[in-house]
Amino acid sequence: MERIELGDLEIVRVLEWQGPFGPAAGIVPDLAEHAWHGGGVGDLAPEHYDVASGSYVGALQTWVVRGGGRTVLVDTGVGDGRERPATPMFHQRRGRFLELLAEAGVRPQDVDAVVNTHLHADHVGWNTRSQGGDWVPTFPNAVYYLPAADRAFFDPAAAHPARTDATVDPARWAEWDQVFADSVAPVLAAGQGDPWSGTRSIGAGLVLEEAPGHTPGSSVLRLESQGRRAVFVGDLLHSPVQLAHPSCNSCFCLDQAQAAATRLRVLERAADQGELVLPAHFAGPGAAHVSRTGAGFTAHWAR
Repeated sequence: MERIELGDLEIVRVLEWQGPFGPAAGIVPDLAEHAWHGGGVGDLAPEHYDVASGSYVGALQTWVVRGGGRTVLVDTGVGDGRERPATPMFHQRRGRFLELLAEAGVRPQDVDAVVNTHLHADHVGWNTRSQGGDWVPTFPNAVYYLPAADRAFFDPAAAHPARTDATVDPARWAEWDQVFADSVAPVLAAGQGDPWSGTRSIGAGLVLEEAPGHTPGSSVLRLESQGRRAVFVGDLLHSPVQLAHPSCNSCFCLDQAQAAATRLRVLERAADQGELVLPAHFAGPGAAHVSRTGAGFTAHWAR
């Protein structure tokens, strides 16, 4: 279990799953195949790219931040027993997430705050658990920080205008509605949800900031302790290949132009201010410092 000391805070990586996810060419569609074979970021195989199958290798993980008497979770993975027919890898998945949290020394009642960087299925799944046939908050004492723009977009009751966009597969809306119903709505109903916008401080050294593009409410969490800095970037990055090619988006980014602009802005600040970058889906080493290299960036892994 990966542990990182940052000032007087401890960051623990809880890995729900890791492995080949799908064809690399489909995950970052704008990149030619050669980019995955060294293309500016060194050798991505085998930790981030499977040469034999041409697959992107990714991870589902939660970052735990502990210090100052508080425990904060950043994203909560896929969840247990969810109906996700449009995403077979997530459909009715069973996992050991709560056991893994326990191995990291975290009980559900210990968690003070949950940050969902955005409201996709693999970032909110363990927000809730099944109890007596109902979905209830997994972390009974936590405030759940939910991007307000994502709530407005994904909440069926909000009737966002994008629902009439014929370019969006109706199956995606059906799954997004299910995700909201089982992983977000119960948190709001319990009075534990805090839909935020703009910039929000959530405790000493922890600041949420909007970073739209991947989703309308996509966000980052900045951390500072004793002069050291980190930024949890959610899905602004799916693979290190995007460090060398920051204009290239994943296939999951809803606003492609905005996602690319946000990624570049966040990476430039991370390079200039020495922030440790912690994405949601990097396999192998999960965190890196970055430095500018031409039009892109190079990773210096935190091992």
